[in-house]
Amino acid sequence: MNITLTRAESIKGEIFVNADKSISHRALILTSLAQGESRIKNILQAEDIDSTSRCMTRLGIDIKRQDDYLVVKGKGLQGLKEPRAVLDCGNSGTTMRLLGGLLSAQEFFTVLTGDDSLVGRPMKRVIEPLQRMGAEIYGRQDNQFPPLAIRGKSLQGIRYQPAIASAQVKSALLLAGLTAGGNTVISEANPTRDHSERMLAAMGADLSIAEGQIRLVPGRELSPQEFLVPGDISSAAYFLVLASIVPGAELLIRDVGINPTRDGILAALEQMGANLKIENQRIIGGEPVADILVRSADLQGITIEGGIIPRLIDELPILAVAMANAEGVSTVRNAGELRVKETDRIKATVEELTALGVKIKENGDGFSIIGDRDGFKGGIVSSRGDHRIAMSLAIAAQLCEGETTIQEAQAVNISFPDFWFLLSKVTGRSPDRNMPQ
Repeated sequence: MNITLTRAESIKGEIFVNADKSISHRALILTSLAQGESRIKNILQAEDIDSTSRCMTRLGIDIKRQDDYLVVKGKGLQGLKEPRAVLDCGNSGTTMRLLGGLLSAQEFFTVLTGDDSLVGRPMKRVIEPLQRMGAEIYGRQDNQFPPLAIRGKSLQGIRYQPAIASAQVKSALLLAGLTAGGNTVISEANPTRDHSERMLAAMGADLSIAEGQIRLVPGRELSPQEFLVPGDISSAAYFLVLASIVPGAELLIRDVGINPTRDGILAALEQMGANLKIENQRIIGGEPVADILVRSADLQGITIEGGIIPRLIDELPILAVAMANAEGVSTVRNAGELRVKETDRIKATVEELTALGVKIKENGDGFSIIGDRDGFKGGIVSSRGDHRIAMSLAIAAQLCEGETTIQEAQAVNISFPDFWFLLSKVTGRSPDRNMPQ
């Protein structure tokens, strides 16, 4: 489905973005492992989360919606049952990698597969450390790609430092380590998102963090919880950039998770000179949450590299739109991980923004941009089936002269089904004009 957009005249209002995708995945999986009934409020309703819910149901977990809550009846660390069919993870790499760790320690056989995009995404990074724990887990082409075949068994804890910073690999090993023989110790040179650690600790796991090491001592059952999922900062990022680059804009985004392992987009925008005000900070369900007031600003070019990359890896395509609007040259380095997302996000970002008049050059592990806010022009672009590319192009379209048509616009449903409605709301347009046709 395609959508055609035109330049925004103004950005004003107050919005709530969708619930955090990373936390929603983990809440579903971890409450399934608790002993008893848990309740999750404000869980994300999107295709990726549906994939995780569907897989957990087929593993024997009772998941039902009750009023404003999702009720999960957990069966303990070893209470899952062997599924009768292959588990379909859809487009969700998080689902596949986390379940790869969990199911390696369950004493039955499973197969994990996904859509055409997911079966082309790298899995060796999670398979190798799991095999070091004793897992029998295998993938196509010498364990490079899905589907994954898993013969679950008792595992042994390991000490491990990932070569590439990855919260998904870390979480997979922690899930595998919950019932392992011996401790699992994971070292991180650069911290990645820590939702799994926060939730495990809240549920009673014997987990400690010190000097860049996460130590999990196995054996403790997890207690049921009532989780409230905050707004997703990755989703808020599109509107943070939008209000920063449209002249005269003022937008309040409420109840956004500002976890310090996820706030790289805030740090980057502030470094660029964005006018952000963090208000009403509080803790909800163990996660820091705030309202963010953003006004338009004259942005400056920056270089993004090194330790901040894991804190904003998902936000780099939309950050590229901000960079294209900034004065001077901006550069992104050390972001090779973007090449193995739902699509090659470096290539996609460069080629699609080039089609809109942006002066952007592809590098091996990133890109460089010469900012020119008056250089945006309408055109025909494609999401390439990637939700984050689709939304980044939609924000870029708000600066373009003439019409911009985005092909495969329905990709936003993977993570942010309300995106088009909220974009219509803050731009003051009829929702019907901003819905994929």
